[in-house]
Amino acid sequence: MAENTLVELDRYLKTGSHIGTKFKTGDMKRYIFKKRHDGLNVLDVENIDKRIQIAAEFISRYEAPRIIVVSRRVYGQKPAEAFAKAIGARVIKGRFVPGTFTNPLGKEFIEPEVVIVTDPEADSQAVTEAVKLRIPVIALASTNNSLKDIDLIIPINNKGRKSLALTYWLLAREFMKHKGEIKKDDEFSIAIEEFEYELKEESRDEQREGGRFQRRRSDDGFRRERRR
Repeated sequence: MAENTLVELDRYLKTGSHIGTKFKTGDMKRYIFKKRHDGLNVLDVENIDKRIQIAAEFISRYEAPRIIVVSRRVYGQKPAEAFAKAIGARVIKGRFVPGTFTNPLGKEFIEPEVVIVTDPEADSQAVTEAVKLRIPVIALASTNNSLKDIDLIIPINNKGRKSLALTYWLLAREFMKHKGEIKKDDEFSIAIEEFEYELKEESRDEQREGGRFQRRRSDDGFRRERRR
């Protein structure tokens, strides 16, 4: 393992964590390492590792039950759920019901202290409600994402199942180290496979949803990542 990195940097490459989209926003430009011959933008793996470390340390400042992780994207739901289960946080999968954070009378009402979203675009309702309540938002963001209303980002391939599994697995492990629940990496006994979405024949609704989010392009010029 490279010095001070969470895993060998080659592991990010093998999981496609560095692969972005053909689109890039002005917000994400600084996180892009290069553009491949096929038009895909590539993220810097060293920066990916560093930002996961920063995010894990930040999340560890909060008590696990007040941490909410959100994923509408199908490939992100199992990693988000596994992360929540590992550290004792709460997860919201699939459609985010409006008012979940803002309507105390709602059946789904939750009061988080920090929110993690798998995709700022797909999980935009959760971001909007967190901002209204001045709750910090951490986002996994690819090259096509806007960083409007995001406090801290992890520049990562947030569409790939292996990339999402690795990211949430590392966040869970590092969170537990910061909390003192484990001292060394090998004490984290949960296999990364438990974080990975299992491929299966997707329903038509899932295919339409995935295609819709893949086609959307966020406009350039949104507000930069807010300084912490």
